Amino acid sequence: MGPHHLPLFIVAPGQTDVLMVVTGFILIGAVFGVGLFYWHLHSLPERMAHRTQKLQFEIVAVLGLISLFTHEHIYWIAGLLLALIDLPDFSTPLRSIADSVERLAGGPPPDGETEAAAATSAGANDQNAHADDKVHSHA
Repeated sequence: MGPHHLPLFIVAPGQTDVLMVVTGFILIGAVFGVGLFYWHLHSLPERMAHRTQKLQFEIVAVLGLISLFTHEHIYWIAGLLLALIDLPDFSTPLRSIADSVERLAGGPPPDGETEAAAATSAGANDQNAHADDKVHSHA
């Protein structure tokens, strides 16, 4: 027999404590919310590096995984800084130089050259041959 002015969160024995159930759901939701925020923040460098070159993206992804499993924040910071920096593209000019040197040496055509491009270059060579004939006739 309790007084009638007891607070609402005090329940009789054998009844469900509604305040505890609501608090439990709020706690579970808060834990999941903080976890989702952590995962979203942790994947920030990878999402930023997704627009960059493949090699840079892979390095940032590896740094993110290392920081996740070792709990060393320096790897995450390094990945974030690497994602923010635009590295110059050295491979495309070097590949172009290598393909040009290979063509000059008479090697097989590069993988990207099609038969239509080969026919176009053959037609250009025929026109150059006729132009050479005209030059020789004037000499």
